[in-house]
Amino acid sequence: MSTDNKTILANISTDAQGYLMNTEQWNETIARCIAANEKIELNEDHWQVIHYIRQFYNEFNTSPSIRPLMKYLASRLPAEKCNSLYLQILFPEGPARQATKIAGLPKPAKCT
Repeated sequence: MSTDNKTILANISTDAQGYLMNTEQWNETIARCIAANEKIELNEDHWQVIHYIRQFYNEFNTSPSIRPLMKYLASRLPAEKCNSLYLQILFPEGPARQATKIAGLPKPAKCT
């Protein structure tokens, strides 16, 4: 992780696993820093999922676990972009867990 990323993340409150303590602190710069820490270079496909996850959180006041996330994305994205394999490629450490972290949201309750 670059020095700039470390500096940005040092000024943000996170839990022991790196999830933001205050979702209001999130912005795309912070998302890029978290993603870099997760060894992910964000592209348009990542951003699309990240923004839908944030939309889910705003609608339901909870971070989605994988099943609700898949159902939510299925109503918004083409079929080829809302399957677990596609999401696993984008977020290899677990689509719900890793994507919510990058999206600046709390860890989903059902994720271990």
